[in-house]
Amino acid sequence: MAELKTKKNSADVAAFVAGIENDQRRRDAEIVLKMMKGITRAEPAMWGDSIVGFGSYHYVYESGREGDWFLTGFSPRKQALTLYIMAGFSRYGELMEKLGSYKTGKACLYIKKMEDVDQKILRELITESVRHLKKISKTKK
Repeated sequence: MAELKTKKNSADVAAFVAGIENDQRRRDAEIVLKMMKGITRAEPAMWGDSIVGFGSYHYVYESGREGDWFLTGFSPRKQALTLYIMAGFSRYGELMEKLGSYKTGKACLYIKKMEDVDQKILRELITESVRHLKKISKTKK
């Protein structure tokens, strides 16, 4: 079984965020950093080269594959700010309708600018996702 390339490491989160070249993306990342830290009450950590993650949980797939991953996190990608909503979106239809302008992947929420979304709704979405993961898994922090 292939080992995950993206792992928690000791890189400096503050330096990573400060080094974001695009001013808008850096300001948005600072907002999300503060928001996720408040929601999780966990210190941010770098996962790989470009993901800021908060807390962690242990997962086990039906295939037997298992590992540890962050409860929530974000990455200031070039095309969009990517937020990792690890519980997915299927249970949050009502919140998603109120959120604003975004795109999604399986567990990724792509936001062009924070002003495109309702931050109160975003906070609720992240909170509910983290709460759900803590309920169904063995959380580390």
